[in-house]
Amino acid sequence: MPAYQRPRGTQDVLPEATAKWRRLEALIAGHSASFGYGEIRTPIFEESDLYTRTSGVSSDIVRKEMYTFKDRGGRLLTLRPEGTAGVGRAYLENGLPSAPQPVKLWYLGPMFRYDRPQAGRFRQHTQYGIEVFGAASPLADVEVILVAHELFAAAGLTRLVIRLNSIGCPACRPAYRAKLVSYFEGRVGDLCEDCQDRFRENPLRLFDCKNERCRALLLGAPMSADNLCPECRSHFARVKEGLGSLGLRYADDPGLVRGLDYYSRTVFEIVYDPAGTGGNEAGGAAKDEAGGGSHRVLCGGGRYDGLVEELGGAPTPGVGFGLGVERLLATLEAEGLEAAGEGGTTGLSAGVVYVATVGPAAEIAGFGLARRLRRAGFVAICDLLGRSLRSQFKAGDRAGARWMLIIGDEELAAGVVAVRDLASGKQTSVPADEVLAELGRGAQS
Repeated sequence: MPAYQRPRGTQDVLPEATAKWRRLEALIAGHSASFGYGEIRTPIFEESDLYTRTSGVSSDIVRKEMYTFKDRGGRLLTLRPEGTAGVGRAYLENGLPSAPQPVKLWYLGPMFRYDRPQAGRFRQHTQYGIEVFGAASPLADVEVILVAHELFAAAGLTRLVIRLNSIGCPACRPAYRAKLVSYFEGRVGDLCEDCQDRFRENPLRLFDCKNERCRALLLGAPMSADNLCPECRSHFARVKEGLGSLGLRYADDPGLVRGLDYYSRTVFEIVYDPAGTGGNEAGGAAKDEAGGGSHRVLCGGGRYDGLVEELGGAPTPGVGFGLGVERLLATLEAEGLEAAGEGGTTGLSAGVVYVATVGPAAEIAGFGLARRLRRAGFVAICDLLGRSLRSQFKAGDRAGARWMLIIGDEELAAGVVAVRDLASGKQTSVPADEVLAELGRGAQS
């Protein structure tokens, strides 16, 4: 045995494996760019209070998993356990609230958690994530979910299920929390030791527990989705409408809460379900096995409208996700798949298109059209702010768009899309199913 071995929960990636990593990294970079996201790189360590304040003192990350140390100046620092808090800090520190909104960012890098090592889960792991700041629209939630879903599909994983819930907002969550406390007050002694702490600090965190006894008690508990205010109900319904219009398979999971305090409204996970059973077991629990087994949770995220304000900024809506690259690679290997590092969205040679829409029905149609464009190699950007057509044209110009595709009620009724070539100023009405061909002709001219 050698004198030194790698620390438990870490891995050496040898040359025969790094080729797979590079292909997946290339796919991630091109895929993110095709949605109009820019890459951000933040420090590997941050002030510890950044994570304590945003993740919550009762979260497993803060209580059990952070690698925290003092530097020689006596400052308390933590190796980053997750990406969102650091990106939120960077958004504020670098003046991005003054930039045109929404700000759409992606990152890829190592994270550190003192966790029990298992297949596809390491104490040092690589995370890919995206963050959208400044967009309150439920269609921003839809786009974030679509980014992850389309990445998995591009890598060859097709049997996917989106597990979906809404945990409400500051307007409706206090009343729901009171109901949850009332339900558990006579049952606290039956909870595990960790859940007794969670009950005192954040009762919603009870839904994170994997203890079978605790999960049995949760089956009769009030659920957040049944206690939403009208605004949260409307938001959640619009998210589902958007996912349904894209043909994305989702399952309501009333016990899904995610593990960090900064989440609000929409929370989701994407599960790989090779057996086709639905990926959503009783009580919202899914088997979480990256290297084998029935269901594999590949990705998780949601909305965090209070995060930037918690960090000292103005109230700013936000939504994003994170996924473990090692877990995705293990799943691909188990299924005999490899991410393609060339072609598809990685080339992005077809040009930038801005899909401008007017009205709720057109917004949904625009998402479907943008999806087809990305699959054909275009960068396709949709409005996430419900702006006027004039403002969307300005946004398209800032994004460097070659074409503006315009959809409103008249275009929907006629089954056409208005195509404006921004290089020549020429605008024509094109049948919706011929838009790709029209753009292809324009790209060659």
